[in-house]
Amino acid sequence: MTGQTHRNVDIAELDKQSYLHPFTNVMDHQRTGPWMIESGDGIWITDAKGQTYIDATSGLICVNVGYGREEIAKAIYDQARKLCYFHTFWATGNEPAARLADRIVEITPPNMRRVMFGTSGSDANDTQIKLSWYYNNVLGRPQKKKIIARERGYHGTTLGAASVTGMPALHKMFDLPIPQVIWASAPDYGKKAKPGMSERDFSISLAAELEALVEAEGPDTVAAFIGEPVMGSSSGVLVPPEGYFEEIGKVLRKHDILFIADEVVNGFGRVGDMFASNLYGLEPDLMTLSKGLTSGYVPMSAAVVSEKVWQVLQRGSEEFGTFEHGYTNSGHPVAAAAALANLDIIERENLVENAARVGAYLQKSLRETIGAYAEVKEIRGIGLIAGIEFFERDEKAVAADPTEGLPVRIMRQCYEEGLIIRAIPGNRTVVVAPPLVITEQQVDDVIERLERGLRKVCGGPVRQAKVAAL
Repeated sequence: MTGQTHRNVDIAELDKQSYLHPFTNVMDHQRTGPWMIESGDGIWITDAKGQTYIDATSGLICVNVGYGREEIAKAIYDQARKLCYFHTFWATGNEPAARLADRIVEITPPNMRRVMFGTSGSDANDTQIKLSWYYNNVLGRPQKKKIIARERGYHGTTLGAASVTGMPALHKMFDLPIPQVIWASAPDYGKKAKPGMSERDFSISLAAELEALVEAEGPDTVAAFIGEPVMGSSSGVLVPPEGYFEEIGKVLRKHDILFIADEVVNGFGRVGDMFASNLYGLEPDLMTLSKGLTSGYVPMSAAVVSEKVWQVLQRGSEEFGTFEHGYTNSGHPVAAAAALANLDIIERENLVENAARVGAYLQKSLRETIGAYAEVKEIRGIGLIAGIEFFERDEKAVAADPTEGLPVRIMRQCYEEGLIIRAIPGNRTVVVAPPLVITEQQVDDVIERLERGLRKVCGGPVRQAKVAAL
């Protein structure tokens, strides 16, 4: 079709005719068409019908600084006019990428040394897997290649990243995971701890389970452990129990297993600290960043390398020569300029501190208001990310059709109330994770709309007791 013909076609119909959407039922899309989004401002988005919504999911938990930030748009425009693109292969650089890499090294844990850029958290986690394999090849350990991933963990959808994602739905239709992946339990204290077991004892038990797994596989075959410090929305939001990473870390260090901290969701203020690794005192060997790096304004990711790994990478150049990995858009100057402007906003407006303060208010408000509903099983979260888990009334019906479960029904009703939340049917959870610019007054609005949706689906609250923080 010509450009003129395109302009005369209804955009939603054009979408149906041309666009294969991610994480979408293909035939449902053909029947119902897309939900077209037109614009965004702060915590609000507006659809093609002119309806406005509070976006309490920050897009896909990425629009940390909110929508419509002119500073980022200007940085993108100015850089595109000056240098829209040049590759960074063969030691070719550009100023925005160099400044951004230096800034990331400065704000990540003190053991981090170098940054490789990509375009998504998925490709950055693929980079981390390859780095762990390269690391062991350089050290003369070609058999040390297995990756320990956790059930319910989410790390992306590329071949490697989907393989270490602990969600069978991402595996069964694509012949995944790759054979090098082995599985550890998710740190779900609420579901898996024995009655009367403390959080610390539960963490010790998970470390013992990990130790047994490593011994069974053979320590000389295990390269890395990948995990989100706070497991994000797709996991139903799991905050690590007391001592978890301290105990897990003992096992990893004992067997020289690299720790990959996936901070794609956690990073850049979401948990009330710049990074969850800082919050929990972690010094990972590799860190994965994306989402909040540019607040979603343009695609960008970063694989951050520790001093320990960097030393081995240097040795590798003596043995293998050129480091044969990277992407066409690694260190893209426009993306780097957007990221720098985004970080300026986060720092200037104290958004990390705002996430901690307003996040505490959000967590308290959810437990006091939403926790009064009999259908609510647990409320988990930290900073500006929370998961509300529900009991299911009819397990068999939900197993047959997850869209009939409470999370999906509540999400749909909240849309009617002008509130966007996310349903995770497999974990019976809805997730709330608004932009870091949100105020306490706006949190009150979120809670009010969420409770209206709950009332219409479930009826009114039936108890006064708060749901404990988990």
